[in-house]
Amino acid sequence: MPMLRIQTNQPVDAKQGEALVAEASRAVAAMLGKPERYVMVALEPCAAMAFAGDSSPLAYLELKSIGLPQGRTAALSQSLCAFVTKALGVPAERVYIEFADATGGMWGWNGTTF
Repeated sequence: MPMLRIQTNQPVDAKQGEALVAEASRAVAAMLGKPERYVMVALEPCAAMAFAGDSSPLAYLELKSIGLPQGRTAALSQSLCAFVTKALGVPAERVYIEFADATGGMWGWNGTTF
């Protein structure tokens, strides 16, 4: 159900990437109170990106989940920004996050939908 996509212009080697997605998976499950077995995380490092016309370290995140609580997006933003700052060295002011609440019928898994 939950899907976190992390795009960044920062380089991430394979070992660091594996550790980062594993940690992000646990964090998203805890933040949303969802079983980690349903969490997916995708990391796209070294992307050609600019923010405010500047290519200093930055990241764009998308967090999508069924039943994503709109009233908690500020807290989720704070947690995700802290995670990205720690994991990638990207300052919170150079992180954009798109939140999306998906309906169960529009989210496929295992040959069916939720």
